[in-house]
Amino acid sequence: MLSFEGLQSARRKTVGLKQSQKAVERDQARKVFIARDAEERVVKKLLEASRARGVEVEFVESMEDLGRACGIKVGAAAAALIEE
Repeated sequence: MLSFEGLQSARRKTVGLKQSQKAVERDQARKVFIARDAEERVVKKLLEASRARGVEVEFVESMEDLGRACGIKVGAAAAALIEE
C-alpha cells in the first residue's frame, strides 16, 4: 500500500475534498489522506464515508504538506489513491 510519501508518484489519485468524496462513494478509492489541520466539519463526511466503506484513512500533518505531496502549490484538505 502506498504511503503518504508515495502520493506524488501515484498514477491515479484525486486531490481535494469533493473529488476524494466522489471516489469513496463510487468505491474507487483504496486509501484516503486527510490533513490534520483541515476543519473537522469540512472533512467529517469524507471520514465517515471512508470508514463505512472500509477505505484506509491516513492523517497527514498539514494541508500544506498534503498539497505538496500531491504536486500542487496550495494546501489540500484531502486526497485519495484510486484503484488501478
